Amino acid sequence: MRRLVGPIHIKARRGDIAERVIIAGDPARVDQVAKMLENPRVVNTNRGFTIYTGSYKGVPISVAVHGVGHPSSMLVVEELAMLGAKVVVRFGTCGAMVKGLRIGDVVIPTAAAYYPGGAFYQYLKENVCTATAPSFEVLKTLVEETQKAGVNYVLGPVVSSDAFYAEDPDFVRKWTSRGVVAVEMECAGLFMLGAMRNLKTGALLMVSDSLVEELGFASAEELRDYVDRAAKIVLEALTRINV
Repeated sequence: MRRLVGPIHIKARRGDIAERVIIAGDPARVDQVAKMLENPRVVNTNRGFTIYTGSYKGVPISVAVHGVGHPSSMLVVEELAMLGAKVVVRFGTCGAMVKGLRIGDVVIPTAAAYYPGGAFYQYLKENVCTATAPSFEVLKTLVEETQKAGVNYVLGPVVSSDAFYAEDPDFVRKWTSRGVVAVEMECAGLFMLGAMRNLKTGALLMVSDSLVEELGFASAEELRDYVDRAAKIVLEALTRINV
């Protein structure tokens, strides 16, 4: 496995990245969350991985773009860890796979399944599924803050899919029969690296569409108000996590 002196994609130095980090795939969401920080400053734009560092209620926090899918998000998490990150929470979107959820509702993953291969095979050297789960402290705190905010949410395992447009009816049937509550693209890699790199990890996902009901697909603009609401939950939770 490649070992480097420092990161090559994130052009930042130690001290630029806070110990508590929010990561998201959508640059517009990262920009929106950064506006909720006190004195945010840009510490990286290289490769499109925009990162802001500021503080929330006096607690240093960074917000970073991780791109789409495991190859992109895992290299960002690796490099954030090299630069001093200790807690990494994915603030993303997902497709609901249980009925009753609506646009902007929240899914908090208790675990993440995936199809072995690609990035996972290269890390693990065999076709196995490791146990990918968030840190209990992060999971518990996210749930408590979501309950405090009065936001409708579901707890359960998600599946991290590498192929957005391959999620056909057979995919939905198989994964819903296994108890999966939503599909997204990055949690399994984040949780696996959390265990391997001694990071505290977790995720809070907003429903942007449903694979089991007709909700349409919410654009970034349509999600803006929900982002403000959910981002506050994540920020409040991060201030309570020990590093």
